[in-house]
Amino acid sequence: MARRQRRWPIHLALIAVCFVMLVPFYWVLKTSISGENIFSYPPSIIPRDPHPFYYVDVWYAIPFARYFLNSVVVSVLTIIANIVLNAMAGYALTQTFPGKQIVLMLFLSCMMIPFQATIIPAYLITGKLGLLDSYLGLALPMFSTIICIFVFKASFDAVPRSLIDAARVDGLSEWRIIWKVMMPLAKSAVATNVILSFIWSWNNFMWPLIATRSQDMQTLPLGLARFISYQEDTTGALYAFCIMVLAPGILLFLLAQKEFVQGLTTGATKG
Repeated sequence: MARRQRRWPIHLALIAVCFVMLVPFYWVLKTSISGENIFSYPPSIIPRDPHPFYYVDVWYAIPFARYFLNSVVVSVLTIIANIVLNAMAGYALTQTFPGKQIVLMLFLSCMMIPFQATIIPAYLITGKLGLLDSYLGLALPMFSTIICIFVFKASFDAVPRSLIDAARVDGLSEWRIIWKVMMPLAKSAVATNVILSFIWSWNNFMWPLIATRSQDMQTLPLGLARFISYQEDTTGALYAFCIMVLAPGILLFLLAQKEFVQGLTTGATKG
């Protein structure tokens, strides 16, 4: 009982922090249905005359459905490629082979190189492959990420080696070991890869801006820039656009937040 009483200040502090972090989200939602001036003083907590007209404006002012479809297709391609490629790379890094430490150091070194520094080679390679202004070309640079490779590696390292040896004795190939043994035990790593690759692909602005040639291939971040250029008074509509873009990512995180946290903390503790 005394222990529970000592915890109430911690819970109160956590509630206060959560409230502070949720205020911007509430403010965006409130403005998206009221269109109030965000600089008005004193600010109103409860929205005045709420209506969904701003969401309708966003839908018809630009081809929102087309941009949404493009973002969905590119994100799905990115998620599938990340799960397949990162799982294979993570499993390879759990094995013992000559030069393993050099490979690990090379991966860690590459994490410090920003994408902006490699965007010209990425553009040239994509152009040589004839994938510019295509779904595959938009997703190609995000097909694999080093952080997600290490997430799979940490999850696979937690699997007992005896289980892998038993699978080899039963005649399973390395490919089947990955997909039949390792992947069912790495659901948290899969969820982490899905969430991270989706968010990075969904919010990507610079690469679609460079790799697209036609408006029909633009994604939602580019659609947002185009929408702002079309509208003069964008207070309510702009926030409605933000809500429509943020909703899928927030929903995906809420559905897999437990596995996401487990995937990031796998290997952090022992025992």
